[in-house]
Amino acid sequence: MAKIIRIYPENPQENLINEVIKTLNNGGLIIYPSDTVYALGCNIFDIKAMEKLAQIKKQKLDKAQFSIICNDLSHLSDFTRPVDTSVFRFLKSHLPGPFTFILEASKGLPLAYKNHKTIGIRVPDHPIPQLIVEKLGHPIASTSIKDDDEIIEYSTDPELIAEKYDHLVDIVIDSGYGDNIASTIVDLTSGEPEVIRQGKGII
Repeated sequence: MAKIIRIYPENPQENLINEVIKTLNNGGLIIYPSDTVYALGCNIFDIKAMEKLAQIKKQKLDKAQFSIICNDLSHLSDFTRPVDTSVFRFLKSHLPGPFTFILEASKGLPLAYKNHKTIGIRVPDHPIPQLIVEKLGHPIASTSIKDDDEIIEYSTDPELIAEKYDHLVDIVIDSGYGDNIASTIVDLTSGEPEVIRQGKGII
């Protein structure tokens, strides 16, 4: 059964964040809030956790397109090919924020991302995922939580989310109601921004 932990962005308790970190380091899966929708996350360096994440999404791991959640742009060079100055400035002017930026992947990607030519990078404007990544010491893999409802595309109520994913994840972070608009996906592989999916972020 998933453990529900109430962590609020105004005053995230360090001991609760540490519990989340311990779970991630032990190969657990978490559900966490962001500046857009609630999302599933795990340790990008734990291949078994990544496989579980893919199973939940009913995907094969080598085909899955999981974003990498960072707390700032310092991890960029670990996972992406070098970007030119104009692209870096563009990223810096929009992050943290409700965007997923597609960039050319480097060979330094974790095993689960092997053979990926591109990678989606997110820096949410939300203290909880930022704090998790900062304390973990490296980014996490992430995918949005979709709703079965045809009208409401994304689940917003953490209690209903916990009920649905009770036996699939280890921790659900309840941070109050989430948004129901996903991030805007922007392809930067050509050097020029191309909006692939319009979401919450405005370019």
